[in-house]
Amino acid sequence: MSLVFAAIVPHPPLLIPNIGKEELKKIDQTKKALEQLEQDLYLAKPDVVAIISPHGSLFSDAFSVNAHTHFISGFEQFGDFSTKLEWTGADSIAARIAHRANLENLPLQLISEEHLDHGSTVPLFYLTQHFSNLRVLPIGYSSLDAKAHLRFGEILKDIFMETEKRVAVIASGDLSHGLTTEAPAGFSKTGKEFDQKLIEMIETRNTTGILGMDPKFVEDAAECGFRSFLILLGILKNMNYTFKNYSYEGPFGVGYLVGNFVF
Repeated sequence: MSLVFAAIVPHPPLLIPNIGKEELKKIDQTKKALEQLEQDLYLAKPDVVAIISPHGSLFSDAFSVNAHTHFISGFEQFGDFSTKLEWTGADSIAARIAHRANLENLPLQLISEEHLDHGSTVPLFYLTQHFSNLRVLPIGYSSLDAKAHLRFGEILKDIFMETEKRVAVIASGDLSHGLTTEAPAGFSKTGKEFDQKLIEMIETRNTTGILGMDPKFVEDAAECGFRSFLILLGILKNMNYTFKNYSYEGPFGVGYLVGNFVF
């Protein structure tokens, strides 16, 4: 059918009420932005949500697509033993992506894993609770260069446009993990600058500028979403869109961006 929705989201486990508890108040902007995004997604009426996560089964020399038919979430590693969600997979689309990537000589690993990582499940917790027949397609990036990620996005777009399903794409990723001295990665001198530049270039549709960012500058920022965003920008290539920045904050020293690409 078509691509009907695209967005950027963060994935701090603290967003899960049983994990964040009182700390959840400190990222209330992000929580409210995700709730707004959930309404947008619901109105888009997708059949499939493709979610690009930095924390699944990642390969240095290949992208990954999870072709399992059923997914479950769990947050036991964060001390929450009660929050559980389940989703149906999109194995037929995963197979089409693998076939096309092979034809295009783009390295891709087709995997089959039932448990989803928190990079996928935290956003899906907020975005999919009001859906009953939604299918989920987990996607992982690689250590290949920026151009390869953009190219992978273009291949994904071709498949999504050919399918009979309505497809939404969520790029999950946090920005710099080094905004303050208390941040998980410690203080990064380039962290704040990276976040500001990346957000500005996303808002101005400067994909060329993002593609040309110095890899050392990106690495020093201690981010985890850059390559997720590149894949999404490849999907959106040559499309006329406006990026709506719903929120950006970093109370724990990590940059959390929530935004909707309206087209």
